[in-house]
Amino acid sequence: MKYIIFVLFSLLPFQLSAQLYSCKNVGISLFSGALIEDIKAVSSAGASVYDSGTGELVFSVFISTFQFDKAFMQEHFNSDYMESDKYPKAIFKGKIAEHIDLTHDGTYAVQVSGQLTVHGITRPRTVTGNVTVNNGVVSMTSAFFVNCADHHIDIPQILFYHIAENIKITVSATYNPYSNSSRQ
Repeated sequence: MKYIIFVLFSLLPFQLSAQLYSCKNVGISLFSGALIEDIKAVSSAGASVYDSGTGELVFSVFISTFQFDKAFMQEHFNSDYMESDKYPKAIFKGKIAEHIDLTHDGTYAVQVSGQLTVHGITRPRTVTGNVTVNNGVVSMTSAFFVNCADHHIDIPQILFYHIAENIKITVSATYNPYSNSSRQ
């Protein structure tokens, strides 16, 4: 996990004077609501880094960490659709448009623009979410949809009624201040 956080930090062009925050257990869920059945999966193995000085934000999750209720769904998700051996991670790298004063408690609506890479395909994305500050603890939440075709994730016609073309993604992260001692 330290390696993932190090890689995420290398993606941020942060300033040394800015306050950096990290989350090593980002909760990410996906939901496919289709005519015949709903498909749900969750992962609590995502990682994120937030630079409060610049608003830069990075999220990363290994695709294989998503857990499904049915083992065969998990197997098909990884081998047939996401090809997680070939494309092991999903990454979002963006910037929060609004400046958040982390010294004041509250919940702030934000808009984040950046690049989402899924299944080896990078697309520009703008998503909305909330940043909550409570007694110095920073947390973020967001829900958005990802169109499978945008990332060349092919759904066979025979499964059209089983898998939605747009997958709802929900993200939740609680951050800790990052210190140089945690790089060791």
